[in-house]
Amino acid sequence: MNIKEINDLLHGQGLYYPEQEEITEIQRNCLEKLYDFNLTRPRETDKRTRMLKDMFAEIGKDCYIEPPFHANWGGKHVHFGNHVYANFNLTLVDDTHIYVGSNTMIGPNVTIAAAGHPVIQNLRKYGVQFNIPVNIGENCWIGAGAIILPGVKIGNGTVIGAGSVVTKDIPENVVAAGNPCRVLRKISEKDKIYYYKNKKINGFD
Repeated sequence: MNIKEINDLLHGQGLYYPEQEEITEIQRNCLEKLYDFNLTRPRETDKRTRMLKDMFAEIGKDCYIEPPFHANWGGKHVHFGNHVYANFNLTLVDDTHIYVGSNTMIGPNVTIAAAGHPVIQNLRKYGVQFNIPVNIGENCWIGAGAIILPGVKIGNGTVIGAGSVVTKDIPENVVAAGNPCRVLRKISEKDKIYYYKNKKINGFD
């Protein structure tokens, strides 16, 4: 297989066998880079930045990922905007494209999965899989332990509550939570006054 044929399998949204040697060889090279990233020391922030630029499809200014970081393809199919922050144990099942908009914050132990397997066991027992891109907007907050599944789109400015399992698209500027994740409310004028329950915002715009 040539690169175009591999990309057609990975990004075509059809069923395919991922354990083909031409695919796994490229994947191993990506995972070698990821392994090295996770061995960096806390003071080596400039080194981490350089490594992420080499590992990711796109990564903007002032992005930070706290190791350990896990990704099927080491970030090869991941696109970050500017000022994206991800806490410990971010897991990206990045067999196809994952897009995260600028100024989005990702809590610890979040999983974003762009790959899945068929429900029918006759296909699944052979390791067949499919990949569908995930899109997360700008200025979002993805709470700790959230799981985002293949094909999901999350709108700009939205908050996903901790522990949520996001199986369907979530619109912009809402608070959503639960399993399955659902919209709880729109972000309102009250949120400009209180940052948490009855805690008032003072000194910040």
